[in-house]
Amino acid sequence: MYDQKIQEGFFYMMLYGAVAMMSLMASCYLLFRRANAIAPEITSPVRLRRWTAAFFACIALAHVWYLPTYFFSSSDDRMLGYLIAGLLDCMTVIPLLIVILFTMLQDRRRPLWPVCAMVMPLILGRAWCIATRSEDLLLVLFGYFTLMSIALVIYIVRATRQYGRWLRDNYADLEHKEVWQSFVLLAVILMTFAVYSFDRGGLVYEYAMEVNVIILICYLLWRVETLSDLSISQPQSLPEDLSSPAKQESSVRQKDLTIDIRPLLQRYCIDKQLYLQHDLSLFQLAKAIGTNRFYLSQYLSSQGMNFNAYINDLRINHFLSLYREAIAAQRHFTAQQLSLESGFRNYRTFSSAFKRKTEQSVTVWMKNEGLGQS
Repeated sequence: MYDQKIQEGFFYMMLYGAVAMMSLMASCYLLFRRANAIAPEITSPVRLRRWTAAFFACIALAHVWYLPTYFFSSSDDRMLGYLIAGLLDCMTVIPLLIVILFTMLQDRRRPLWPVCAMVMPLILGRAWCIATRSEDLLLVLFGYFTLMSIALVIYIVRATRQYGRWLRDNYADLEHKEVWQSFVLLAVILMTFAVYSFDRGGLVYEYAMEVNVIILICYLLWRVETLSDLSISQPQSLPEDLSSPAKQESSVRQKDLTIDIRPLLQRYCIDKQLYLQHDLSLFQLAKAIGTNRFYLSQYLSSQGMNFNAYINDLRINHFLSLYREAIAAQRHFTAQQLSLESGFRNYRTFSSAFKRKTEQSVTVWMKNEGLGQS
């Protein structure tokens, strides 16, 4: 039995060291590699890469400052070691994970001082426990952390909904831009770290925590590398004949948006099929028709739609035209092929947009259309 415990402890320490090295390598990768290995065609946000690299570095360091607790023979020394390691977690790992959540939302740069304010009671409480060598305050700190996590989740849910509206108001294509699914997993991981910091289990629990860290590292690497940097998507160039065509012919007046903008959209977006351009943004379309984002956004809002819905409607209309042309010419085609020719990046996005517009799936619509033509 004793030999079995030694063997189990040996295997655990091997995993412990491997996870620490994995964290350190992930940190170095994000700091020093410029191009993405997971999604080479995407440029990820620099701030997000740096904050995530710092988080990975702290995960590696956490394996260092928790290490002595496994070798202390005295229960008092082990308790003190856990308290100190938990304090360091509260100063580094937990706030950095919250900062990563904030940084994923790219609609605006959020101040980071609230993060410090949130974790300061945890830091002071842990410091008090260390000074008094007592765990009496840990239950109170865990209660505070639970309330803080609930408040953070509520804030993140609201911020993510606002972020989703901002994306739809400014971008035609949402691929590699949405982040709502990230917060579900990261919120669970944050709570797991909290339980780990405030409570201790057996060896099975320790194994589970290391597996949790591996999942976290892999997921964050994927998330960072597949999230587009929206700060560089605005200045993308348009075709030369669309860069500023309307400025010489018309100046948009704020008082009469409907009269001014409608013909400009018809001429420079619809007639020239600008909506087929991938990653078209509100900024680019406003530049093409000779106005600014505010006026164009106001006009679309007055029509009861956002930018994403406007462009997707044009693309779906284009799909319908291609479909009917292919049917008339008796040419072989697939719905996926026509959707790509209509400006959509993938069939899933097209299918969702098509169903919202027609209240039918693509398959059902094509079947009904075929029956109508027969």
